[in-house]
Amino acid sequence: MARIVVIGAGLGAMATAARLAVAGHRVTVYERARTYGGSVGRFERDGFSFDTGPDLLHLPAVYRDLFVKTGKEPLEACVEMAQVSPASRHFFPDGTTVSLPDASRAGVVSALDEALGAGIGARWGEFMNRARDAWDRTRRPLLEEPLRADRQVLGRDPYPSVRHRRLLRPDRQAATLAEVAAWELADPRLVALLESYALAYGLDPRDAPASAAVLPYLEQTFGSWYVAGGTGELARALYERCLARRVEFVFGAEVAAVVEKDGRAVGVELADGTAVDAEAVVAAVPPERLSALLGGRAADGTPAQRPAPVRAGRVSVFLALDGAREPGAVHRSVVHPADRESELAEVFDGSPRGPLDPTVFVSRPDDPALRPDGGHESVVLTAAAPAHGVHDWRTPGSADRWADRMVAAAAVAVPGLTDRIRLREVRTPLDTRLATGAADGAVPPPSLAGRSGRFLAPSNTTVLPGLFAAGGWAHPGGGLAHAGMSGALVAGLIVEGDGFRGSQ
Repeated sequence: MARIVVIGAGLGAMATAARLAVAGHRVTVYERARTYGGSVGRFERDGFSFDTGPDLLHLPAVYRDLFVKTGKEPLEACVEMAQVSPASRHFFPDGTTVSLPDASRAGVVSALDEALGAGIGARWGEFMNRARDAWDRTRRPLLEEPLRADRQVLGRDPYPSVRHRRLLRPDRQAATLAEVAAWELADPRLVALLESYALAYGLDPRDAPASAAVLPYLEQTFGSWYVAGGTGELARALYERCLARRVEFVFGAEVAAVVEKDGRAVGVELADGTAVDAEAVVAAVPPERLSALLGGRAADGTPAQRPAPVRAGRVSVFLALDGAREPGAVHRSVVHPADRESELAEVFDGSPRGPLDPTVFVSRPDDPALRPDGGHESVVLTAAAPAHGVHDWRTPGSADRWADRMVAAAAVAVPGLTDRIRLREVRTPLDTRLATGAADGAVPPPSLAGRSGRFLAPSNTTVLPGLFAAGGWAHPGGGLAHAGMSGALVAGLIVEGDGFRGSQ
């Protein structure tokens, strides 16, 4: 039985801790905040409650597996979950609207044909077939196995894009998601639909690999699930599972350094000077913070690659509304702007071209736990936004100007929105930086193959034996399901050693 220290109490960290505790190890979690959850948190005021992180779960099998293997009670005995139907409703600038059914590719094709025109759905269906091929080729190495030493094989894009003939140039295949959208989908509404999946994860579709096509494939194949009471309830259930497995939590305890001896990690030092010995250390923190814990060294010892992708942040607007949720309202809407190219230039290039509308994701759970009574509603608006550094979020009025733009855009999806607001709270990438330690306040996207490996998250193993990386900033990247997968991979590496090759 080994003593193991886990840094951070996000979902990836707790998933690791629970699995290690079941394997017989003594696990202590040190979290600098006063509570668990990490980016999966809550904002509460005046009887209203809001998820501060993602509010939908994809691939729930990840957490079902975690709960089955760490205790007698399955996931559904600990939280109430339901599939979201429809999965999303999209509002396009030409006035067309389409509702996409959940986990029904045939249903999506029919909905697109009916709303956007005959043949449009078939075009999307053909694209989804190619996305399925990319998923089948990368599912295991990207999600179920530790990152291989010969990771360069994942630098090749698995998406079988249609070859495109360009004037006076030879045929070639799409290298980016934007090229896939323009060459294979053509219709501007389908282009906006596809690129919104990248924006939801803070990815620039002009740079993201073609393999990002797996993002809509995951949603439309495996469905979207909502946890009653908000995603914070999933964090609560996982925290309680850790306690049941005798994981110890120390809150308000910031780790200042990873202690090294004889070339391996042997514990941590807290900010108050306390030294804690350990046979292994698991860090579920952003790369910048992990590097600081190592005295400035990069934790991922892989050879230098091409410049990292530009990371986007996220602006969230929490709205407490007067008035009941109208009949026919949907859980999730996406409002697409008229000028997406200008949006991309502002978010990723730092080149604002005026007060243009962003792509706005509108979350309206029909959940009594989130509102004081049936005469009110809790709504969360999110949008990709420039990371702190690309834009200075300390500028007075900056947050409110972004929020104003988001509310104005979201009004098409929420009847009477502007006149119903009784409370508005805004969170920017600067707030994310303060909460998580990510230097630019960005959010971690899932790992993607292609583009010479630039979109792979750092390995779960590090340059320092005995030190492991978990959570959204480590392989296999960001997202609720991916964080849970990182816990399974790190626990396997610690329990089974270098011979661990992933789940079978």
